[in-house]
Amino acid sequence: MANASQDRPSPSPFTGFADPTLRFFHELDSHQDRAWFIEHKALYEEQWARPLAALLSQVSPRIARFYKGLPLREPKVFRIQRDVRFSLDKSPYKTHVSGLLALRGGSEAVESPAALYVQLGTESFVGAGVYSMAPPLLRAWRELLLDPRRGAAMARLVDDLLARGFSVSAMDSLKTAPRGVDPEHPRIALLKQKGLALGFPAIPPGMIGTAGFADWLVDRAEETAPAVQKLARLLDG
Repeated sequence: MANASQDRPSPSPFTGFADPTLRFFHELDSHQDRAWFIEHKALYEEQWARPLAALLSQVSPRIARFYKGLPLREPKVFRIQRDVRFSLDKSPYKTHVSGLLALRGGSEAVESPAALYVQLGTESFVGAGVYSMAPPLLRAWRELLLDPRRGAAMARLVDDLLARGFSVSAMDSLKTAPRGVDPEHPRIALLKQKGLALGFPAIPPGMIGTAGFADWLVDRAEETAPAVQKLARLLDG
């Protein structure tokens, strides 16, 4: 899940994104030069950055109800500029708009479990959880999975989400079992992953262009909340 923030635009009521076809990002993908983006920056702000800030601000108090005792950080909208310092791909701009509602824990919002992450563009993804776990959280995550009772409970939550059309992914995973772990462990698939990103089911066609997208996100965030709560509480020690 991305890693640099832009100044958060002033929120206003979310009524949907003006271009459900995501045309802007496909055009940006074709150009990828500063002159083109500067010329179209106002369009990006109007159609994407400000509506996303409005969306996150609007759903934040509704999603916070699923996390009593685990307050949410302020909504965060990420910069569209890419950090190309260590990348072979020097394209200056991301071809999506993205933002999140993170829970407490970790020194930065991007290190904390996300109650909601939204990414819309040439590659869209909406979900919750942690895409890449920092070492302390990864250790606690594996300890949880290895515990017979707590691990089985977490696996049931994940299996239930998978049965309802959600997906599970991580930035990185091991090809073999973690050191000292039985390769035949019943939760080996989760133990190999270095994250737990819970992808929501596919967004219904045209949904992002309506105010109802907010309700759809809140409903899906409620379904993932029990699993994400467990991740957040691991950061408490």
